Amino acid sequence: MNFSITLPDWAIEENNSLPDLMPNLEDQMEAVIRFSRINFQKDTGGPFAAGVFEKDTGRRVIVGVNRVVPSNNSTAHAEIVTIALAQTILKTFDLGGPDMPHYRLVVNARPCAMCFGSIPWSGVRSLAIAAAGEKVEQITGFDEGPIHPNWQAELEKRGIEVIEDVLSEQACDVFREFAASGSPIYNGRGGDG
Repeated sequence: MNFSITLPDWAIEENNSLPDLMPNLEDQMEAVIRFSRINFQKDTGGPFAAGVFEKDTGRRVIVGVNRVVPSNNSTAHAEIVTIALAQTILKTFDLGGPDMPHYRLVVNARPCAMCFGSIPWSGVRSLAIAAAGEKVEQITGFDEGPIHPNWQAELEKRGIEVIEDVLSEQACDVFREFAASGSPIYNGRGGDG
């Protein structure tokens, strides 16, 4: 028994066309938001994407996308896929290991409850977010689940910098486009609590 989650061909091609160095956080977020839009437009997953970059240099490791519906895997959220790919590429389970650069996870929406839990385990030292979770839920109807009310402080207590509201309106435009598209909302049990 096994399972695997792969990026769609278009995302592999897009990763190959991105510059290796993207030192500006807004440029990193623009790429993540673009991937989120293409992902649902091509029907290869939900409107979520994430990237792992070296915090100090902006060196790109990988930009990944949500793969829940095409992989029939409720854990295939963009953050999980991207962290797993980055760890595979870098050959480490700990993106905060000794003698490693500090890595930043860049996401187009505040992580859901599951993805929030993966952040401290991943070893990243920084989290940059575009749209707030409540806003995403309001626009799309996704249930992002319960996270700690002081989630930012919980991450910072663990040495993880939190940067919020990076190109939030651009991210929200994608979520509005997704909501208008009639694409599936894949909450567990169809959203019936």
